[in-house]
Amino acid sequence: MADLNKAELIVDKAFKLAEADPRLYGSFIEHLGRAVYGGIYEPDHPEADGEGFRKDVMDLVRRLQVPLVRYPGGNFLSGYRWEDGIGPQKERPSRLDLAWKSVEPNLIGTDEFMSWARKIDAEVNLAVNLGTRGIEAARNLVEYCNHPSGSYWSDLRIKNGTKNPYGIRTWSLGNEMDGPWQIGHKTAYEYGRLAAEAGKVMKWVDPSIELVVCGSSNSAMPTFPEWEATVLTETYDQVDYISIHSYYGNSGDDVLEYMAQSEDMNRYISTVVSVCDYVQAKVRSRKKMMISFDEWNVWFHSSEADKKQEPWRIAPPLLQDIYNLEDAVLVGLLLITLLSHADRVKIGCLAQLVNVIAPIMTEPKGEAWVQTIYYPFMHASLYGRGTVLIPAVISPEYESKDFGPVPYLASTAVYNEESSGLTVFAVNRDPKKEMELSLDLRSFKGASAVDHIILDGPDPKAVNSAKAQAVQPRKGKLPVEESGSWTVTLPALSWNVLRFGV
Repeated sequence: MADLNKAELIVDKAFKLAEADPRLYGSFIEHLGRAVYGGIYEPDHPEADGEGFRKDVMDLVRRLQVPLVRYPGGNFLSGYRWEDGIGPQKERPSRLDLAWKSVEPNLIGTDEFMSWARKIDAEVNLAVNLGTRGIEAARNLVEYCNHPSGSYWSDLRIKNGTKNPYGIRTWSLGNEMDGPWQIGHKTAYEYGRLAAEAGKVMKWVDPSIELVVCGSSNSAMPTFPEWEATVLTETYDQVDYISIHSYYGNSGDDVLEYMAQSEDMNRYISTVVSVCDYVQAKVRSRKKMMISFDEWNVWFHSSEADKKQEPWRIAPPLLQDIYNLEDAVLVGLLLITLLSHADRVKIGCLAQLVNVIAPIMTEPKGEAWVQTIYYPFMHASLYGRGTVLIPAVISPEYESKDFGPVPYLASTAVYNEESSGLTVFAVNRDPKKEMELSLDLRSFKGASAVDHIILDGPDPKAVNSAKAQAVQPRKGKLPVEESGSWTVTLPALSWNVLRFGV
């Protein structure tokens, strides 16, 4: 035990950051690859229900307790006609999806997806196309979904089989409109004006809705963060959130540099918060703009395979990253980062949910199984509900060539007063050394250790499959209290969940 790192964590319930919005544990389904067809929907599968949705997939999604799912895109959104996806399935047109060079049969649309979301007990963040469409299509979609009756679009919803309005609360105004790859790509001013006018009339149809405006596609975009400043200046009065997206990967096969990439997410969020507050002052608003981090994940494994796919097929196997232990630990770090900004990040969407850069995979006509990243996401969703506290982290550091000094320990804590529970999420970034962690829970007198969940393993490249779950959580030794301090060992390169009764 001599060759290990030592770190300290001080947690005091007086130092509160914010309540963790349950929507922080949202996800994303796009009409891309096998996310919809062959993912959530496979009518000839033995596990299919009466609507063709896979019950085994729904069971795995329910275990995650996903509160919100963004739909239907993604890059797909900017060429999508939502009207193609309603009415009798046999009468719906097939379209070329230019975003992913696929064929979209439109067998699943707004009504079917809303039915699926209700089966998994999730709300929907419904996105409107501001690439090839605009104000008219957006207002009509809100009317179709949320107006009770007595108008053309609401009565059409009733005719199509849904009497009561869906009452969709969260709406996204387009997708990644800063990206030249996007159909209908616009300058910040062009997009800001369109989003402001679309948002205005959408709220005229239903004043109760909340709107998410597009921020930058990632922090490396040449227009970042001026894009945010311009778009928010045009839309500040109409919108409630600005979106940001980011993906990470270990293409250089350097574990410590990979584990440092959560620092990019941290700086990205902090910069966007600064721009939001600048624009708030500029437009003299009392409203504080919040953030929807509605695309985040690891994405790099499938890049070469995707280049070899034949175009113009229905549901080709795109973006089917197979995740290893390293990826799962990085996802844990990203979750800690999101929680550490819970005062401003209110919506998060792990992109995506099934088959496409996803925690859940399906075999055609076969089993559904979970990837390594499923576990930290599930743990955060189950145990990260409550008040996020601001811990003091004292940890040895290493030097990252991209991010400078990075602590080996990353951690945050969530206190749920209602359930009398305290959860500490902790990652040991070091791929070689264990860490002795000393926990000072000074304000939680009489605390008792409940659980120590660990995700680790001897092989950082180990993956799961339909045949074998090589990477699974295990129970660790409970922390030991001595003189008011709790001591626990965190294995090398590990995701840890420390639960206490308080």
